[in-house]
Amino acid sequence: MDQKKKMNMWQRTVDFSDRGMRLDKFWGRELADEGVSRGRVKSWIESGMAVVDGQDVRKGKYKLLGGERVAIGAEALSIGETAPKPVTGHIPVLFEDEHMLVVEKRAGVTTHPAPAEPGPTFVNYLLHQWPDIAGHVSGMDEQRPGIVHRLDKDTSGIMAVARTEAARLKLAADFADRKVHKVYLAIVHGCPPQSHGHIDAPMGRHPSQKTRMAVVDKGGREARSEYRVLWTGPRGLASLVAVRIHTGRTHQIRVHMAHIGHPLVGDGVYGSRENAEWSRRTDSLATLAPRQMLHAFFLSVTHPVTGEKLVRWQAPPEDFQNLLAGLRRECVRVGIVGMPGCGKSTVLKVLRERQLPCFSADACVAALYGPDGDGASMIRQRFGGLYSHEDGSVDKPALFQAMQTSETTRREIMDMIHPMVRHACDEFFVANRDAVAAYAEIPLLLESGWHKDNRIDMVVGVSCPQEKRTGELRRKRHLSVDTMALFDAWQWPEKEKLAACEVVLRNDGGLADLAAEADRLQSVVQDTARARDEDVAVWMDAIWPDLAEKFQIEEIDA
Repeated sequence: MDQKKKMNMWQRTVDFSDRGMRLDKFWGRELADEGVSRGRVKSWIESGMAVVDGQDVRKGKYKLLGGERVAIGAEALSIGETAPKPVTGHIPVLFEDEHMLVVEKRAGVTTHPAPAEPGPTFVNYLLHQWPDIAGHVSGMDEQRPGIVHRLDKDTSGIMAVARTEAARLKLAADFADRKVHKVYLAIVHGCPPQSHGHIDAPMGRHPSQKTRMAVVDKGGREARSEYRVLWTGPRGLASLVAVRIHTGRTHQIRVHMAHIGHPLVGDGVYGSRENAEWSRRTDSLATLAPRQMLHAFFLSVTHPVTGEKLVRWQAPPEDFQNLLAGLRRECVRVGIVGMPGCGKSTVLKVLRERQLPCFSADACVAALYGPDGDGASMIRQRFGGLYSHEDGSVDKPALFQAMQTSETTRREIMDMIHPMVRHACDEFFVANRDAVAAYAEIPLLLESGWHKDNRIDMVVGVSCPQEKRTGELRRKRHLSVDTMALFDAWQWPEKEKLAACEVVLRNDGGLADLAAEADRLQSVVQDTARARDEDVAVWMDAIWPDLAEKFQIEEIDA
């Protein structure tokens, strides 16, 4: 075995925010992730292993001014004794020459060996595919050959890698001097209030959990991020954002997005509460975030030898895209309306018998009016038991009489009950988001304006001849002519109601004819769902090259 000794070297440019910090404290912080204790750092400094602007410094209490180039080293074990070994694996290549690489790191792989990382790392896979970067060949650090920047273990995306020590020094300097343009894509919880924002929040070690980073009031290092909201999912559940970091702090994007209240989906460290809630979802989204949804998407770097500007991008991996597609794909929310007695409840019954998700506003109101219903409780509190039975349920005949004689009372009851029905319907659609479609019969959908606030995707009307509706069907419901007329008066005229519908079902025959109309509705809804899925696929194919072009133009303009 070759017994020649090597040096492990670390180099940094001191931020001006670190002005006044002791040299040993600075390196203790910088090397914490490497498993190096502050005591060991102090020993190295006192042994003459530390350099500040080219001058040896042997005192750990040396105060930094900011802006210095500093380095520290320690004698490593014999070459090959602890050097990482090649591990078979495939690394996708975006650029390659004899000086450098631009490659893709998959999620779940640590960038380089560390005391707490026993498994194969990105460096192990690099050594298999490019043996020439090994330290004993290239002269680079044995433990981290070619590494000039890092990605978190569960972050995927583009990395630049040096193949020679000269290239490494130039690339490392460009990263340190912030001459490299990087853009990350992240899926975050909710939707940031600003479509484009800057985050200037100094970061440091978490005061009580030393393995975590945090935004800190005192002693933090400068940390600046810029984000842009690219897309927000239905009802603001999650958003796709582009993030550019102007400093390179550990976990910076994860910490900063959590700091503004929108942690990354799948981040159990900096978004533990949101992640726990997400994992309790009853739909397929609960399983579509196995890691923090962060991807290094775009990289523009100057070639260390030719000076050529290298611009590369890489679409996010399958798990990232699956979540994004899952956020876009949800059930077609169908609202069924029609005049009183038109047969819309019969249509819903046919659909329910076919094992399709169905919701009835009338059934919801009946439950709200029951002894333990929230609606009954509110009515009892408001009217002092005037319209309540002894068991707490609503006295429907008494309430209906009051609504007939007082428009004020009717409006007040509607203002109490309709928000509860709306909430129950929203929950119904959420619970069935993985279905092709979900059907809700809501008599006053149009009158309440639900079709205007993105609660319904398709409004379906049931049309019935006047003589049938006010004759045969009215009598089946045991309604008087006056009561039917009153119900009609509380709704839009039929012509206006049906004109607002995308689909109109005809109920001018028997039950078999109405069932056939339900078949037609199902066919229309399935076509709508297929078209929506096709739109998602087209959008997913187009968004990545479009974003890459946009980011490149922005870099040129900057």
